[in-house]
Amino acid sequence: MATIALVMHEPLASAFSECARHILGSDISLKVFDIPADADIDLLTGHIVNSLKNQQDGALIVCDLVGATPYNIAKYAIDILAKHGTKTAILTGANLNMVIKALVDPIKDPYKLRESVCDGAVRGIVTACITDENINPN
Repeated sequence: MATIALVMHEPLASAFSECARHILGSDISLKVFDIPADADIDLLTGHIVNSLKNQQDGALIVCDLVGATPYNIAKYAIDILAKHGTKTAILTGANLNMVIKALVDPIKDPYKLRESVCDGAVRGIVTACITDENINPN
């Protein structure tokens, strides 16, 4: 299975990781990178590359915001990982449904996993209508 890595603004990656462990149990495989406001881009890119470069099935990196520092660091890491021959896909707009789907989906190819996770995340977005009747039935 592709390795799942969370690269997000600090402390969001850790928070998603803790929520996933709460839902799925402590035996989940997840790489967590909380990116601080004063991030050393080169240092953190190196950490991500070293953590993901030997993943046989590749990796899916999940980020919170496209264009923000965590995304940019992940993008730099993907460019380096490609030179090492590691297949790595990136997906932004993280929500908890997306993280859970990534962890339980048995798809090995990170590009196919990205599509499946994206579809699952969209299906998890539901408009809930709350009326006065639901709040106060009297």
